[in-house]
Amino acid sequence: MTYLWVKAFHIIAMVCWFAALFYLPRLFVYHAMSEDQTSRDRFKVMERKLYRGIMTPSMIATLILGVWLLALNPAWLGQGWMHAKLTLIGLLIAYHVYCGQILVKFARDDNQRSHVFFRWFNEAPVFALIGIVVLVVVKPF
Repeated sequence: MTYLWVKAFHIIAMVCWFAALFYLPRLFVYHAMSEDQTSRDRFKVMERKLYRGIMTPSMIATLILGVWLLALNPAWLGQGWMHAKLTLIGLLIAYHVYCGQILVKFARDDNQRSHVFFRWFNEAPVFALIGIVVLVVVKPF
């Protein structure tokens, strides 16, 4: 029974994390396109609150619950699909940290990237999500 509760909350935390991973770069798109200081200031507040209030806590909860699931099922660590999943999670964590660096640049009005860059940047988590879901459900190796 504990396993099912941990799994449920892990999925909930993961959904919240991915929602933020999808939304923050979209805010960067709009922020990069903004032309007036009022809009830029509004985006700074939205980005900071999303990153600190939702995105980072959701990531931490996802990781803690994921480690808990691994502790309940240590045999998974010997399986190839889990190694691939953990690699994708490592890349997502790097993406998350990079989003934080971008946020700091926007906060200092030091962004050098165009809205087109952020439109492409926004797509990266989609591929990770597809890979992770396929690995967990299909367990191809």
